[in-house]
Amino acid sequence: MQSTSVELLTVGRVGVDLYPEGSGPLSTVDTFAKSVGGTATNVAVAAARLGRHAAVFTKVGEDAFGTYVKTALAERFGVDTTFVGSYEGLPTPVVFAELDPPDDPQIIFYRYPKAPDMEIVLADIDLDLVREVPILWLAADRFSDQPSRDTALAVLDARNRQRHTVLDLDYRPSFWSSAEEARRWIGGAIAHATIAIGNLTECEIAVGESEPDKAADRLLSFGLEAALVKMGRDGVLVATSSGTRERIAPLEIEVVCGLGAGDAFGGAFCHGLLEGWDIVDAARFGNAAGAIVASRLLCADAMPTLEEVGALAGETARSSRTQ
Repeated sequence: MQSTSVELLTVGRVGVDLYPEGSGPLSTVDTFAKSVGGTATNVAVAAARLGRHAAVFTKVGEDAFGTYVKTALAERFGVDTTFVGSYEGLPTPVVFAELDPPDDPQIIFYRYPKAPDMEIVLADIDLDLVREVPILWLAADRFSDQPSRDTALAVLDARNRQRHTVLDLDYRPSFWSSAEEARRWIGGAIAHATIAIGNLTECEIAVGESEPDKAADRLLSFGLEAALVKMGRDGVLVATSSGTRERIAPLEIEVVCGLGAGDAFGGAFCHGLLEGWDIVDAARFGNAAGAIVASRLLCADAMPTLEEVGALAGETARSSRTQ
């Protein structure tokens, strides 16, 4: 793949996810399924599964898991790995998911003594691509440690708030020394984006508001084109600077694993933007993709095809028209 044709560049973490093949506490589980994981990486996988040329800017360790991640991304998922670097001396992270309960699984991160993806530096990336790529997607965990923080800030500076610059408000408490530190850096990054996406907890961390409409208002006050507030079982609130405000209802599914649904949403949402759809239609498409992944066990391996998302999104649209 040639990076000059990249449509979506994501910046963020990567690792190996281990999913219990059964529900309940990890202490009772005997077997696990392995997959590639990490918010920004999963968004790239989701978009690639929908036919987009997606690349991820991250790092793995120089170990067997790092080899697995690079090989799986390139050969199984079709993600451009040009900017997936390696870092000697740090292991590729491993993440365990505890499906207890399945719709709100707990995540245990093994990123010790430090994750290689926090060692990304500006010299590893093509700044011309950062400026020119149609969509830049940056996960807020990039600001939790150095040198990743300075690299992320430099990437945003080079991007210069071009459309579409997406900030994923992604917040994992274990990555930060305090919620206050997270708010300082994540909240400060909003003014460099054109779209912000986060759940209620992430909005609370970023802007001090967890009520959906108030959170959207606060996000838009930073000069964003759009704010998307993910409300879990209540769907997604889409608010734009032009005055559009719409709540997209959740789809009725049997939840197998809630992990990865938000990443599937992100990848499908980016597909919609690349197709030239408006923000709401892109979010509806993302909502359908997220529902499909929530009905499956894994994240990256569970990302749906264009036909699968289109079928569910079409059924949802037809249903809403007949009500």
